[in-house]
Amino acid sequence: MKSLCIFAGSNLGKNPEYHEKAQMLGTLIASNGYRLIYGGSKVGLMGSVANAVLNEGGQVVGVMPKGLFTGETVHTGLSQLIEVDSMHERKAKMSEMADGYIALPGGLGTLEELLEVLCWAQIGIHKKPIGLLNSNDYYDPLVQLVKYSIDEGFSSDGHLSIMQVSKSPQELLDKLKAYRPPLMETKWKTQ
Repeated sequence: MKSLCIFAGSNLGKNPEYHEKAQMLGTLIASNGYRLIYGGSKVGLMGSVANAVLNEGGQVVGVMPKGLFTGETVHTGLSQLIEVDSMHERKAKMSEMADGYIALPGGLGTLEELLEVLCWAQIGIHKKPIGLLNSNDYYDPLVQLVKYSIDEGFSSDGHLSIMQVSKSPQELLDKLKAYRPPLMETKWKTQ
């Protein structure tokens, strides 16, 4: 793994743990020599993780659609900023450049990005590791929902194993390094 794509909120959230863990993760990304690929904003948890990587001398690539420059406030201190025309191009570019993914807490945009790469892993579009930094138990409801989806026959057990979950940034990075894609049974079942 050389590059990690981070999905994260453009807000800091109410609990200080979100910001603290984002900074810890950014420091670890830099100290492990990984390049950070992310959405390019200087605000929220996006800014927290990017600034931590930069403060440790790491490489940070932001990818942002031109239409978001004012709302998300583009980070001007990045190693590289890639401008794209749409959110679809943003996600495609970030995925193309990444060797793995980590989702920090965030809102609908973060969840949408995370669910898309989980779906892609499920159907075999990629075999990259996907981590959830479970600060303040943020992703517990999502894990429970996936378990419920398995119980109700909409997903398979293997779908749960494509998510690496930890509250510890170091443990999460260790899980991503050790990740081996599971053999996925076919998603489509006949009656």
